[in-house]
Amino acid sequence: MKKLKLSLMIIGSLLLVFIIITLFNALTLESRQPSPKHFNGTINDDHAINSLSKAIQYKTISYQDRSKMDLAEFDRFITFLKESFPIVHKELELKKVNGHALVYKWSGTDSTKLPIGLTSHYDVVPILEGTEDNWEHPPFSGTVADGKIWGRGTLDDKIGVIGILEAAEHLLKEGYQPSRDIYLMFGHDEEIGGDEGAAMIVSTLNKRGIKFDFVLDEGGAIVENMVPGVNQPVGVVGVSEKGSATAELSIEGSGGHSSQPKNRTNIGRIAGAVAKLEETQFPADLKGPGEDLFEFVAPEMAFSMKYVFANKFVFEPVIEKILLQQPASAALIRTTIAPTIFNAGEQYNALPEKASAIVNLRLMPGDSLEEVKEYIEETIGDDEIKVTIKGSEASGVSDVDSWHFRTIQQSARNVYDDAVIAPYLMFAGSDAKHYNSIAENTFRFLPVQLTSEDLNRMHGTNEHISIENYLNAIRFYMEIIQESNQPLGR
Repeated sequence: MKKLKLSLMIIGSLLLVFIIITLFNALTLESRQPSPKHFNGTINDDHAINSLSKAIQYKTISYQDRSKMDLAEFDRFITFLKESFPIVHKELELKKVNGHALVYKWSGTDSTKLPIGLTSHYDVVPILEGTEDNWEHPPFSGTVADGKIWGRGTLDDKIGVIGILEAAEHLLKEGYQPSRDIYLMFGHDEEIGGDEGAAMIVSTLNKRGIKFDFVLDEGGAIVENMVPGVNQPVGVVGVSEKGSATAELSIEGSGGHSSQPKNRTNIGRIAGAVAKLEETQFPADLKGPGEDLFEFVAPEMAFSMKYVFANKFVFEPVIEKILLQQPASAALIRTTIAPTIFNAGEQYNALPEKASAIVNLRLMPGDSLEEVKEYIEETIGDDEIKVTIKGSEASGVSDVDSWHFRTIQQSARNVYDDAVIAPYLMFAGSDAKHYNSIAENTFRFLPVQLTSEDLNRMHGTNEHISIENYLNAIRFYMEIIQESNQPLGR
């Protein structure tokens, strides 16, 4: 009996210590959000609205088949920029790279400071054939109606190009002079990889010995009701982007007549391999940018959620199980697989001699192509299925404790004072990856507040942006130009 009482006392004491420690962790969790400052810049609303509306009317469409691109339209767009932003084109040095990529240099007063770069792209994706009549306003009309600007590029990403140039035009008009050099860099083929735009800009600047403190591109946005446990809007700033690769699973063997099939056919084996991959999935691990996201938002959560995330060392398995329940949050913590193409057979009564499947992969930072290939081979467990993989690994991870990230945070909070600004892992690709080689840090953030419906419109039908959102984007770019010169920005 005494031993039982002693055991219970020990267990009770340990439980009490556990409760005290975990409660302390939750109660002492400090916010990582800077206090907002009041935005006091001025914007010519009519000029800004008219500029984006006109920009949308230029059909600067990128096609995978580059021969389809109407480069004359790209030339007209560049002429439009010169006419719309006369002070920028008078005061800043403009260099064209590869004919259509644009690099503006805004010289600062202190040449000892590394420059910063603001980048966007002005090419857009095509309109899906047959969907033109589904648009409330024509996709290249730039219609201004119902407090919104309509058309392809209002979200991705002429809003970035025009927003940055509007910010620079207003600051120049007010006589603003940055201390460090600022480069405004606009690619023309981001939607098809950026090889002729951003990649060539980087190559050109690298030859000139230009290195950046940080570069900011499009990417995350301020989202609503998308981060569990947080009631406020959350501004997610991409500090890395997942790698993108394609794995092909293929098998060759005897075909024959369908009346005498083997127990295991080529189609069946490839289908079985794909099924195993979907059933098994890559292992999940809350680390890197995914972990950083929740470290930044946890202090702003309701207490029950805050308690869990403040004690991740205990509850990590529970957290990962919760995150795996939704595709968006699952993609934060594991390399994903998505079977997209299946090729086999030509005749209904003939067994195909070949079968193959294409699986698209989005790689977590730290997962190499070779490791991913080995995992696929081990999972499917069929030596006769050949696995080939090609693509790119994840980009480097930028420093969330750097002054660069804090500058972005501060600038966003100055405009969206109720938003929680946090790092995250970007799933899609951007031009930012090209700048990794010449920038200490690269970030991905479109400074607008979006709903899930807005995100679906980004490459879809009825793409549009509210005028309020667009003007806030301009305010953000004005803020980040100025915040980069504060003591915080070295």
